[in-house]
Amino acid sequence: MLSVPEFVAVGHLTLDTAEDGRTRPGGAALYAGLLAWRLGLRVGLLTSFGPDFPPEVIPPDVEVVSLPAPATTTFHLAYRGSAQRLRLEARASPISRRDFPLHWTEARLAYLCPVADEVDPGLSVAFPEAGIGVGAQGWVRRWDPSGEVRARPWEDPAPVLRESQALFLSRDDIRGWEVEALALYQQVPVGALTFGAEGAILFVNGERYPVTPAPAREVEPTGAGDVFAAAFLIRYAESQDPWEAAGYAAAAGALVVEGEGISGVPSAEALAARWEAYRRLLA
Repeated sequence: MLSVPEFVAVGHLTLDTAEDGRTRPGGAALYAGLLAWRLGLRVGLLTSFGPDFPPEVIPPDVEVVSLPAPATTTFHLAYRGSAQRLRLEARASPISRRDFPLHWTEARLAYLCPVADEVDPGLSVAFPEAGIGVGAQGWVRRWDPSGEVRARPWEDPAPVLRESQALFLSRDDIRGWEVEALALYQQVPVGALTFGAEGAILFVNGERYPVTPAPAREVEPTGAGDVFAAAFLIRYAESQDPWEAAGYAAAAGALVVEGEGISGVPSAEALAARWEAYRRLLA
């Protein structure tokens, strides 16, 4: 009998090329899935990547359903101050509802996290038992013929948000359509808008609350928002307290930026210690 994952992440794994030419594995689904795995959850990844992706970075007990693709989704990343600039250089296969493994329907938590508009919005109804979180960055991106990525308003959020418990976006995701983006948080019970080292805004039933950033010695910010989202979903499922979940997520995000790429995704022990220190700081 196949085991049911407790946490499912849906979206492309990626290769991220930095300005210095180094290429590392990444993608929202990888960052979120690794955190869930390191916190002791059974994890499933519904994804697509090509033969150029290093599969050894995925723990062997993570269940991976990957659609074949000639190449992995690849981004060139650059940072200008707090702003991220992306260029899409390759894109793997789209992920549709028909690709969904039937034994995953009983998953407890799901994170829909496209990076390049690759996830079928219909997958939001594939998890009838799950608390669904949405990292919507890939649904609010467009790119020109050169691959330069820009933020855009989400064209049809309703089918996804009406099935979802939580919405996560970043300052980069909503650049240029801030008013419309903030209105999306009225359609979900909880959510967060992250601002990197400046913290986040927590939304609870549409009301806004500031989230103080956890102190960190930043090395690289990639992946912090998705680890924040995964940590929030996991803690919120346990506590049903969005303020506690937001603090836990802030601590997780702070740890990620202190490492390079996925090496910064924390262990359960490191996160517990950082969260305790963060709570003492706020007391």
